[in-house]
Amino acid sequence: MVKRGETIELTIENLAFGGQGIARIHDDNGAFILFVQNSFPGQKVLARVTKKRKKHAECSLLKVLERSPQEIISEYQEISGAPYIHVPPTIQEEQKEKVTLEVYRRLANLQNIDEIFDEFIPSPDHYHYRNKMEYSFSSIEHDIHTDEEIDDAFALGFKHRGTWWKVESLNKASGLFDEQWENFLKEFREFLFKTGLPAWHPPRKDGFFRHIVVRKSFHEDKLLINLVTSSEGIENFDLHSVAEFLKEKMGDRIAGFQHTINNNVADRAKIENGDCVLAFGKDHVIEELNGLFFEISMESFFQTNPKSAERLYNKALDYVFEGNRSLKGKVVMDLFCGTGTIGQLLTQRTEDTKIIGVDIVAEAISDAKRNAKRNNISGVEFYAADVGKFLKAYPDYEGKIDTIVLDPPRAGIAPKTLLKVIQLGAERIVYISCNPSTQARDIKTLEEYGYKTKKISLVDQFPHTSHIEAIGLFER
Repeated sequence: MVKRGETIELTIENLAFGGQGIARIHDDNGAFILFVQNSFPGQKVLARVTKKRKKHAECSLLKVLERSPQEIISEYQEISGAPYIHVPPTIQEEQKEKVTLEVYRRLANLQNIDEIFDEFIPSPDHYHYRNKMEYSFSSIEHDIHTDEEIDDAFALGFKHRGTWWKVESLNKASGLFDEQWENFLKEFREFLFKTGLPAWHPPRKDGFFRHIVVRKSFHEDKLLINLVTSSEGIENFDLHSVAEFLKEKMGDRIAGFQHTINNNVADRAKIENGDCVLAFGKDHVIEELNGLFFEISMESFFQTNPKSAERLYNKALDYVFEGNRSLKGKVVMDLFCGTGTIGQLLTQRTEDTKIIGVDIVAEAISDAKRNAKRNNISGVEFYAADVGKFLKAYPDYEGKIDTIVLDPPRAGIAPKTLLKVIQLGAERIVYISCNPSTQARDIKTLEEYGYKTKKISLVDQFPHTSHIEAIGLFER
């Protein structure tokens, strides 16, 4: 019926979890289902078949040919990272709730999910909510007006949908990040173009300008900027003039400006890696979260939508103390604790509680300790350790842990690690997930070992995308 690699026009009928639009082709054998990533019901799209199965196919979205009747004209430039920028936020939220609850019914067998479901928590801000953005340079540009590919260009913006080599220049705000900065970016691109140094050529792996990474502090209303280049032609680059241009145009909104030389040609290499110099200002910004202050550098992990993260953490802590539960004299573990936010917030709600933060990433634990010191918090102990091996390394905690807070990475918890978490014997587990499908898989294991699913809430940290976070409360 369809072949892998084939380009096909489709009408999207429904939406599945993860932003998969559902289209159908009918013939004498019935309906053949096609899933199209980042599409929306009512759209007519051009898609390419990437995987073919017996009864369905998976497709990548090439272009929206006709908008859905539910969409509106957005004032922002559409980018591949915000496929639903034209969909009103309330409709986005309704769809996210609907398709995510279906995941729990199907994968976790929670047929009573409507009773368990607590609430959908929207993002406080639907636009300009991100605190970090990465922009790419490329000498191969995709013209958003003509759909043509332009060689020997100087593009600065975001990768064209489905490609790693073509960039669509950002000419006005995307609606996701700081509006003043993104409206200035076109002028900054033109200034850098006049240096005569070329944009990176991804297929050839040569050129000078590679990326711009920007961090924002909502608390300070300041930006930390990192210009990433290669060393090819560095003798012709005047860093001082770039710094002065930024000062002139953005003034005291710039907290600091860094220049990183990264000669690693791998497209997916961590772009902050390399030799870094601070041209002016500071190498960090300060962000506030529920009355606590965090020092954030270019390399730091921090929640991308801090205002929504406040709501997420408040709900997680509500679950920790559900039923007016006292944790006095008890042990609480914050597993996959990252920079220690949850553990530090716990100290605001309880006294005489032993709080332990564990994460395998040593740099994150160093950040956690530094942030705890900044906030004058001494009631949390942080350990750089493998979550699955923690008890063997620290046997004194065996049988003494009352509550566990889990906040694993997007891939979820490895099955063996989850079993070791269960062996810790906590009465209550509060499980934060940035991928409800992996959480739904883990719920089946938790219930097999005696935990009951008490409540689930959804938190929208990423408007205009398919991503959604979930918080589950589980008790023995």
